[in-house]
Amino acid sequence: MTEPDDRLDLLAPTQDGLSPALQDVLTADIIAALRTVHDPEIPVNIYDLGLIYRIEPKAAGLVEIDMTLTAPGCPVAGEMVSWVQKAVDEVDGVTKADVRLVFDPPWDKSRMSEEVRLELGLL
Repeated sequence: MTEPDDRLDLLAPTQDGLSPALQDVLTADIIAALRTVHDPEIPVNIYDLGLIYRIEPKAAGLVEIDMTLTAPGCPVAGEMVSWVQKAVDEVDGVTKADVRLVFDPPWDKSRMSEEVRLELGLL
């Protein structure tokens, strides 16, 4: 199981009745799915690249996700959102992924995991 990290607000307060334990398990499974989606220009998955800003499991299998891009003019912006939607929709317990593209705050290299910065020679 994948452990959430402190680069994102994974479990915003919810009134949907999901237990914290269920939220944790579902969030870990969603993170694992997000790690299968890679940025086409940088050979790194979008979660460790820091493109996912928020994951919020809700009742009835709905999951809200806020994500960004490394640059607002990314030529595959629409495609990347659909890749994320498809990956998360395949997670057990998820009935619908609502993926929202946001640009505030703007993405920067500090959002990458330490492992990715090391892999890309940025440390």
